[in-house]
Amino acid sequence: MSTEILANLSLAVQKGRAKDVEALIAQGLAEDFTAQQLLEDGLLTGMNLLGVRFKNNEVFVPEVLIAARALNKGTLLLKTQLVEEGVKPIGTVVIGTVQGDLHDIGKNLVRMMLEGSGFQVIDLGVDVAPETFVEAVREHKPQIVALSALLTTTMGSQRGVIEALEGAGLRGTVKVMIGGAPITEAYANEIGADAYTADAASAAQMAKSLVAA
Repeated sequence: MSTEILANLSLAVQKGRAKDVEALIAQGLAEDFTAQQLLEDGLLTGMNLLGVRFKNNEVFVPEVLIAARALNKGTLLLKTQLVEEGVKPIGTVVIGTVQGDLHDIGKNLVRMMLEGSGFQVIDLGVDVAPETFVEAVREHKPQIVALSALLTTTMGSQRGVIEALEGAGLRGTVKVMIGGAPITEAYANEIGADAYTADAASAAQMAKSLVAA
């Protein structure tokens, strides 16, 4: 087996070349690479490297979106084999934009970076009520809840979700991450969140550290 396939797969993800990803996965499976090797050492490595470049302002949102599509194409192709090999996600994250806020670009970027880091992500969408987050935590039993707010008028809803989790007796079962344009570390501490990050790549790194703790 040639490790060149893994390097090329990583590069294809970074460049968002979905057709190349498809061809390289077929080639890799034919050469007896496991689905886990192709996922972790090819697809996820590529997305993580792109995440670092995104954090350093070397690439921007359009490049990340295109890369995420290529990544998703690859993971779909490997899905059956991954199940057969018993490969499991490193954790589960429930994510959503809080009630009253319809912005989704930032939330979507965080979701893509989390998926690119090996998480299963339950995306509740936008304008999500605190009760919906509570129901999702009960159903999916995630390790992390990620709350996005892009407006000063909606950031208070992040506090509302934390209070709802406390009221339901679930706060101790999950770590709460928050983010968004108006959010600060001081605000995260004020409302009792476990973590704040300023960008999508940092959010994925923080999530990995939270599940490893």
